[in-house]
Amino acid sequence: MAAARAGLRRLFSISAISPPPLAAAAPASESEFRRLFSISAFSPPLPAAARPAAEPSTNLFVSGLNKRTTSEGLWEAFSKFGQVVHARVVTDRVSGYSKGFGFVRYATLEEAEAGIKGMDGKFLDGWVIFAEYARPRPPPPGQTQLQTAAAPPPQAMEPPAGHQ
Repeated sequence: MAAARAGLRRLFSISAISPPPLAAAAPASESEFRRLFSISAFSPPLPAAARPAAEPSTNLFVSGLNKRTTSEGLWEAFSKFGQVVHARVVTDRVSGYSKGFGFVRYATLEEAEAGIKGMDGKFLDGWVIFAEYARPRPPPPGQTQLQTAAAPPPQAMEPPAGHQ
């Protein structure tokens, strides 16, 4: 098994076709080059940059849902931890099956926190689900902060004094 790993690593590594080191300073840069450009199915992926936690809100994002989970099932599961105002599983337009995520809105922040603590990492319809505070949608590309705020309607300009 170890020989197979070494063979695959050698097969998919750029170092198999790279020239030998040129100088004494080259080994550090070569090892960095080898690390950046080697492809190995056996090495774990690099950790993704951690996203900042969303601000607490009454709206929860639920991921890891089974394809057969319904909005009613989501409502029932989360209603054990507080008053659910709205529960929605996002579904595919064609098949009608769940896309694997949904949203739950509670009446208060305390209930939302209890919902996260009670359902995060738990099983729902045979799948482990994850609950966290929902992040607000970013503004559409090309739209600035000033455009999203309600701007007053433009007023007609008056000609300068003396000009009519």
